[in-house]
Amino acid sequence: MALTLGQIVEKLGGTLHGAPELLIQRIASLESAQADALSFLSHPKYQAQLSASLAACVIVSPAMADAAKARGACIVTEDPYFYFARLTQLWRAHLRQDDHQPLIHASAVIHPQAKVHDTARIGPLCVVERGAVLGAHSWLKASVTLGEDCQIGERCIIHAGVVIGADGFGFAQNQGRWEKIEQLGAVRIGNDVEIGANSCIDRGALSDTVLEDGVKLDNLVQIGHNVHIGAHTALAGCAGVAGSARIGAHCTVGGGAVVLGHLELADGVHISAASVVMRSIRQPGQYSGVFPIDDNASWEKNAATLRQLHRLRERIKHIESELERHEK
Repeated sequence: MALTLGQIVEKLGGTLHGAPELLIQRIASLESAQADALSFLSHPKYQAQLSASLAACVIVSPAMADAAKARGACIVTEDPYFYFARLTQLWRAHLRQDDHQPLIHASAVIHPQAKVHDTARIGPLCVVERGAVLGAHSWLKASVTLGEDCQIGERCIIHAGVVIGADGFGFAQNQGRWEKIEQLGAVRIGNDVEIGANSCIDRGALSDTVLEDGVKLDNLVQIGHNVHIGAHTALAGCAGVAGSARIGAHCTVGGGAVVLGHLELADGVHISAASVVMRSIRQPGQYSGVFPIDDNASWEKNAATLRQLHRLRERIKHIESELERHEK
């Protein structure tokens, strides 16, 4: 696998300073790059690594162009990290040119009433159930289950072990026993969605669970029944969203964070890792609810104090009232 700098710039744009015929055989970080590699500088704080890098060529912003040209070949572009992302796509596409595997693996099980686009890929041991729809150029990797009547749009990537359309967690109590509520909705996934390995998206109880266009889920993410996630929202690993929550567009949810059921997050809300969202958030911004880590003895003391805050608050209010009464 190799591309010349000229081929890369022809496909992706940017301004090349260096020999177009220079052959690139790999993409690497500034630190690990050798003389056959193309690297990138995404932030000025790594400038020291730029000057020391052995990379054949480096992708940089206009602000770093002079420093990059002083050490050798470079591609100048407004957003080096975005250029790097597109470069990885180009690289992967060239790697797949020699991939002659069938689009649908022989071990996949596809119901006759499922609708699979001619350009979709289905990997080993996948199951596509009755009425399911898989759109153009989407890819189910190994051991994915696409449940009954669930829909996946175009250009989606569903990684190994994902389950789309398992029953939501719905039960009614009756005389101390749980009675199952059949989950009669489905899951609707838009275009350009990527779902990480072993994540689960439950089907709706009555209406559908929805992931809009461009949503990105990391590995081991749990999406409960009837959740609605807006376009281009991203959830990091082990995040969980409980049933009927609504998350707006262009939000982020950090790793291990939890959004409780029936809450709403506005567009542009960003939840820090390990936070627990216990109320709806109506305004965009960064929100955190993390108790800082400490040595255990200190943490226990602080936790004990925290439990007394409400009582202390009431005492302070009483004292303030008494002071105001005496001042009058």
